[in-house]
Amino acid sequence: MDRSKIEVYAAGGAELVKAYWGLSLEQLHAKPADGSWTLHQNAIHMMDSDLIGTDRLKRIACMENPLLVGYDETAFSQLPGSELINAFAAVEMFQKNRLMTATILRALPDATFQRTGIHTENGKLTLETMLDKYIGHLAHHLVFIYQKRALFSNVAASAATQESAAQ
Repeated sequence: MDRSKIEVYAAGGAELVKAYWGLSLEQLHAKPADGSWTLHQNAIHMMDSDLIGTDRLKRIACMENPLLVGYDETAFSQLPGSELINAFAAVEMFQKNRLMTATILRALPDATFQRTGIHTENGKLTLETMLDKYIGHLAHHLVFIYQKRALFSNVAASAATQESAAQ
């Protein structure tokens, strides 16, 4: 087990908080033209996913081949009240959850990372594989988050150029 993965996992929380730093409520709730999730929905999804991920990691670490139940992330994102959750609090919870989970992961012996759980959609997975999946999941979403942030910058720059040209 490459234990540096635990540090990458832990550092991911700060990366997500940084990605949301300075966004306005309007930007968080802006609906992309392509129908993809808003930045707010992404924040809530990342919190949900990571809390579920922590449960899965702990189950594998301490139980014999635990069942890891899949879930419908789109259905979760559409639950009534989800739009009322504070996105900044969600990414801070993600960060704190990662730090606390990393504390446990650091204390586990290397052999524990080869323990397995049975995922209802993906079959038998090791603890190390699940750790890799959650590291990759964040990286995947950060790409989209920064792309959406860039769109706001482009819109602002375009508006400033149009305003300047009008004067």
